[in-house]
Amino acid sequence: MEPVHIDARGLHYTPLNQQIRRAVSEGTTEIIVDNVLGQRFIADGLKGEVTIRINGVPGGDLGMFMNGPTCIVKGNCDHAPGNTMDSGKIVIHGSAGDAVAHSMRGGKVFVRDDIGYRGGIHMKEYGEDHKPILVIGGNACSFLGEYMAGGVIIVLGKSSNPFGGRGVGSGIHGGEIILRGELKERQLGVGAKITEFTEEDLEKINPYIEDFCGYFEIDPEKYLDTKYTKIVASSSRPFAGKYVWE
Repeated sequence: MEPVHIDARGLHYTPLNQQIRRAVSEGTTEIIVDNVLGQRFIADGLKGEVTIRINGVPGGDLGMFMNGPTCIVKGNCDHAPGNTMDSGKIVIHGSAGDAVAHSMRGGKVFVRDDIGYRGGIHMKEYGEDHKPILVIGGNACSFLGEYMAGGVIIVLGKSSNPFGGRGVGSGIHGGEIILRGELKERQLGVGAKITEFTEEDLEKINPYIEDFCGYFEIDPEKYLDTKYTKIVASSSRPFAGKYVWE
């Protein structure tokens, strides 16, 4: 079946998403959407084995509640791509805004460059079948992995700038945040701690790094070592004593 082409120039997000859903219901396996500029909610709640190639800059909540499809963005992305996504993939050939992978509960999000604040906030997992993965090629801003309950966040920091965010893992009570390079204790949020990154950890994240580098045509060799910092929860109840009055 030939790909379905949609021109989004000047389209409101509602008719655009109606066209995408119609194409999926008719059995297409590939949709190419050109001239995207800020349209929100693309592929939200969409199910199936379809690839959506988005040329332009999609608006907020790309792939929210998505279950299965792959979205490939040739450009930057607005806030919260992968919000509460259940399964599938989002591949962003650029940077993304705040709250990337917000409450994501399955699937994978790959961002070639940087993301904004509160990336991976409240990510959660349900066993190996629903373990969300967020891989960031560049850097992230403060409060990365805030209230994180599961999954894995990997920051490769492929630029020369060190990670400068604060409040990393604030309120974390599950999952792992893995940053390339060193992180100072003062950059950690409440409830987060730094632990040793081992060869076993590297073996676990190797497939995600290989996937990332494959999507963006990057040589993975320089990332396949133990020069990472691993952040985990110091407690399953990081704020247990914060709201107690006597």
